Amino acid sequence: MENALGRHILCEVYGCDPEVLNDVETIKEIMVNAALRAGADVREVAFHKFSPQGVSGVVVISESHLTIHTWPEYSYAAVDVFTCGEHVDPTVACQYIRERLRAKDMVASLVRRGILQQHGLQKVASG
Repeated sequence: MENALGRHILCEVYGCDPEVLNDVETIKEIMVNAALRAGADVREVAFHKFSPQGVSGVVVISESHLTIHTWPEYSYAAVDVFTCGEHVDPTVACQYIRERLRAKDMVASLVRRGILQQHGLQKVASG
């Protein structure tokens, strides 16, 4: 991970199935399974269905979080997958989400978080 504490993938997911994007239970299941497939340890889950449409939610994982905000009327979803450590692969989660949303296109950007050496920082001893 090139001395970064975490990897944060920002996914723009286009051409999705509007019915999937508007189903809170399906979105929750997709996001939890994406976290599990990536190797994450799921801690908490919170999702909300908006009226007349759209879903927002978060899956809190030991390694950070996954979030989604859907716009069924545009067949679009904004997804964030932020993971810390080496054993969870955020790209696996993003690909799974893309497949399950039946997306025609996805644009993903990777941001390395916590690049401490560039700022002269190091781990502080605890205790």
